[in-house]
Amino acid sequence: MNKHRFLKIRVKIAALSLCAGMFTATQSIAQEKTADTTNVGKPFVTDIYTADPSAHVWKDGRLYVYPSHDVAPPRGCDLMDQYHVYSTDDMVHWKDHGEILRASQVEWGRPEGGFMWAPDCAYKNGTYYFYFPHPSGTEWNKTWKIGVATSKKPASGFKSQGYIKGLESMIDPCVFVDDDGQAYFYYGGGGTCKGGKLKNNMVEIDGEMQKMEGLEDFHEASWVHKKDGVYYLSYSDNHDVNGKHNQMRYATSKNPLGPWTYKGIYMDPTDSYTNHGSIVKFKGQWYAFYHNSSLSHQDWLRSICVDKLYYNADGTIQKVIPTGAIKK
Repeated sequence: MNKHRFLKIRVKIAALSLCAGMFTATQSIAQEKTADTTNVGKPFVTDIYTADPSAHVWKDGRLYVYPSHDVAPPRGCDLMDQYHVYSTDDMVHWKDHGEILRASQVEWGRPEGGFMWAPDCAYKNGTYYFYFPHPSGTEWNKTWKIGVATSKKPASGFKSQGYIKGLESMIDPCVFVDDDGQAYFYYGGGGTCKGGKLKNNMVEIDGEMQKMEGLEDFHEASWVHKKDGVYYLSYSDNHDVNGKHNQMRYATSKNPLGPWTYKGIYMDPTDSYTNHGSIVKFKGQWYAFYHNSSLSHQDWLRSICVDKLYYNADGTIQKVIPTGAIKK
């Protein structure tokens, strides 16, 4: 073999070995980073950014999730718009039913659009009611309204029907329909959570809204579910320590409007500045829905996740460890 050719081959081999070493080192760093975030959660919607999941099981037996939508590029929460609906029958395969509503279709809304924040949905008397917060004026933070859109289908055909009259400027609607058919409405913000009865038409408050007493460090994201005759009100708090943010807390009561007894934290902070969750039972198993920023690594480009949730014998909730790994 020619001496010069031999030297060239040795140089190429050395270069390849160096590249392999660099790849191994890079792979090792990537694995370390992955290991550091295995407790963050695995989003089940990956083609767009979603947050604030509201989960319900309807009469067709499927589980439906109504999230908000973070629009890229990240710019706080003012770009949120264009609600989608997702559903599943096995917690593994999810169907995107497409967009059901956007700000430009809300006739009473803020002319600049955006600000379509955390929604909820309820069903009564053959109609699905989609509740969403949206400002009615340019000065958005003082003009919040809770809009209502209705449809005969759970994931399409929604039309804006105005907003619930007589409410304060607050956000994060939650509607809980009790076993007897009575619907209750909750919302909040700024450290205050309020609740009250809805009239049978589902778009008017029946009587006065009242403050939910007994909640510790309430921030926003109220959600009510019922188990074994006990009402659970879960919510995000104001936690902000060492760069970690919203924890998810809960309280219980024998009455859907309280007073509530604070029980503790059921989920620690994720990698996102915020968290907002829902709790639902599906095919005999309880689940906790939430969001994180594991896809984007941006606080305002979030992704919805789900993990199994378990109760202790005394009815308290075991701490949910976010993994996002749901298997059949």
